[in-house]
Amino acid sequence: MPPVPVSPVITSLSSLPDFDPRLVPVVGVDAHLPAVRAQAQTPEALRRRFAAPPVWQPEVVQEKSFSNRSPAHAAVLVPIVLRDQPTVLLTERTAHLSTHSGQVAFPGGRADPEDADAAATALREAREEVGLDARFVEVLGALPTYVTGSSFLISPVVALVQPGCVLHPNPYEVAEIFEVPLAFLLDPAHHQRHVFEWQGVRREWFSMPYQEGAKSHYIWGATAGMLRNFYRFMQA
Repeated sequence: MPPVPVSPVITSLSSLPDFDPRLVPVVGVDAHLPAVRAQAQTPEALRRRFAAPPVWQPEVVQEKSFSNRSPAHAAVLVPIVLRDQPTVLLTERTAHLSTHSGQVAFPGGRADPEDADAAATALREAREEVGLDARFVEVLGALPTYVTGSSFLISPVVALVQPGCVLHPNPYEVAEIFEVPLAFLLDPAHHQRHVFEWQGVRREWFSMPYQEGAKSHYIWGATAGMLRNFYRFMQA
């Protein structure tokens, strides 16, 4: 998915009253691509990977813009929880929020002028949204900037999180906190491709649906795009 030209006239899919990404047909699944080896997912291997990054290219860089406002810097935390089998911590946004309500997201948000860098933004937002104390977090590094259709320039900050932390979700922003096995997300057999055309504009995105007992978590859009880039980084 190469970068696309910015346009101020494209409607946001999430603003369409009857749009449900779960109902958009799957046009492909990347089961032919190799999964990231389990040996590469250990804390030590992750630290080495970020300390000496490989030469690689992100696959998803910029969504088709539906906003004509000035770009805004933001950051999200990609929290890898150090369980026996590492997991990635994600949130489901509350239904009343004005943007991306009910969607799966990383903890994160807009940068404040007082933030020293993207990591500071991600850590501050993670504390505000889910109560994650920075004492339990080891920042590894950041993936390339991801530009959303709403003109946010997002820095995904990858970090290791000690499992002993106690989380307190902000009920205004977060409806649910859940974890997905890192191995699941780093296996392209779980990466589905979608194509949708609206107002003559073709949109493409990934989804990574995850079933946890009776609960289905639908990971798609920017969150899935950043995870796809993480897969490319780890597999390079």
